[in-house]
Amino acid sequence: MLRYIYLARPDSVLNDIPVYSFQLGLGSRLAAAIKAKGWDVDCVVPVPDGSRPAAIQISADLGLPYREGLVKNRYVGRTFIMPDQRTRELSVRRKLNAMPAVFKGRNVLLIDDSIVRGTTMSQIVDMVRAAGAARVYLASASPPVRFPNVYGVDMPSRREFVASDLSEEEIRTVLGADGLLYQSVEDLIAVGRALNPAIQEFDAACFTGRYVTGDVSGEYLAALEASTRTKARDARAGQKVSLAAPAA
Repeated sequence: MLRYIYLARPDSVLNDIPVYSFQLGLGSRLAAAIKAKGWDVDCVVPVPDGSRPAAIQISADLGLPYREGLVKNRYVGRTFIMPDQRTRELSVRRKLNAMPAVFKGRNVLLIDDSIVRGTTMSQIVDMVRAAGAARVYLASASPPVRFPNVYGVDMPSRREFVASDLSEEEIRTVLGADGLLYQSVEDLIAVGRALNPAIQEFDAACFTGRYVTGDVSGEYLAALEASTRTKARDARAGQKVSLAAPAA
């Protein structure tokens, strides 16, 4: 299901499910949960680009203004797959710019398609506050990412996921937000089933740890993280951090 949320283009159709319709459905489910929170919100702002469909639907369902407050530099790639922390932090600052005209004095609700490491989101919260926001609330269109994908998507090690062993409240503190809400796994799957009832089972292993092939154990995941390939990637990341770090 990670492909529907994060990787696929909105004009794609996967398993007879239009990705755009799926993302709108996530927005509607999330809007109901946000309403139950009772947050005092002035406007809804997407974290570009993948969260726009969900944010538009949330804005419509809650009757709140939709605003584009984060301007994206399109020459910077996805930060969650960049090889080291230093590169990711620098890239976030180059990638997005927060507009005071949107944020100053307002309680804002930021919508993201997913929160993986938390690197991008914590810096965005800082940028939005620096642009004058009074309060910053966060909502993720996906559930917390707690487990790696083993079916072809090269993801960070589990220890790098901000949600790997933290509660929602602890994650909120790490990200520096005034409120945090994740999509529930149940609502995620319900959206997919509503769009294609013929599908018997969806792969939500990144969120639940239940892999559809039934042969991925904790021991397998531990071996994967200890593999030569993973160690080589971590070594390259460490080398790049060292080269990028300023001299003492």
